Amino acid sequence: MKLRRGVRQFRRHSGPLGSLVIHGLPVDETMLPATPSTPDSVQRAAVVSAAVLTMIACGLGDPAAYLAEKSGALVQDVVPVRGKESFSGNAGSVLLTFHNENAFHLHEPDYVLLLCLRADHDRIAGLRTACIRQALPLLSAAARETLFAPEFITAPPPSFSSDNAARSPQPLLSGAIDDPDIRMATIATTALTRRAESALTEFGRACDSVARTTMLTPGDLAIVDNRVTVHGRTAFQPRYDGADRWLQRTFAIADLRRSRDHRPHDGYILTR
Repeated sequence: MKLRRGVRQFRRHSGPLGSLVIHGLPVDETMLPATPSTPDSVQRAAVVSAAVLTMIACGLGDPAAYLAEKSGALVQDVVPVRGKESFSGNAGSVLLTFHNENAFHLHEPDYVLLLCLRADHDRIAGLRTACIRQALPLLSAAARETLFAPEFITAPPPSFSSDNAARSPQPLLSGAIDDPDIRMATIATTALTRRAESALTEFGRACDSVARTTMLTPGDLAIVDNRVTVHGRTAFQPRYDGADRWLQRTFAIADLRRSRDHRPHDGYILTR
């Protein structure tokens, strides 16, 4: 009951941090297999961790995935992969810079859920988050005005399959002036004007100023409100010994009606 109530409250308003950590979920490290180490690893079996992850995602909306990323699996492994240490994505182990998940997509997820099955050996890999609700007051009036202007283009992340679609300029901030949504990815968002470059730099400094780092341990679930909070990860050193850091991830979308045009075969008819 307490878990359900907390998730429901977070869905109604994600607060000044735009993130929530739930502790003590049923993860038994001694019963886990070796940490996966192959690219695009996913979880398709109904194991306890995947069931818990999707169950909580259902409390936020509908679990969702993207066909172009990890074959559309609802539950995806976030693990280091040998040879991809410098990869700016979930397979890498260098600093992962701030981003919204799938910010380039017309239907980005509303929530990102990350369940820790194993921490890294040295316990230094931290989830970094920064909420626009805390960063906004640090921005100058000129930067705010520019960030609401369509002077930015965000490309797909490296984890997506080839995507050569042309994209029109979009604002980095949208919605309410005093509580906007955000769409950006540090390495994938390009400023198209000189003032946009300056505003993007100022925004990055503001995010660094309010950033929080959370060290996840087995059984911890981090939920990020992807609409108002960017996230990333500090660097760590994998050993590729079967006991490396292992998170499982899924997304949740609060209202699937927005993406009906992307799901032509997903409808159904109710009859009385």
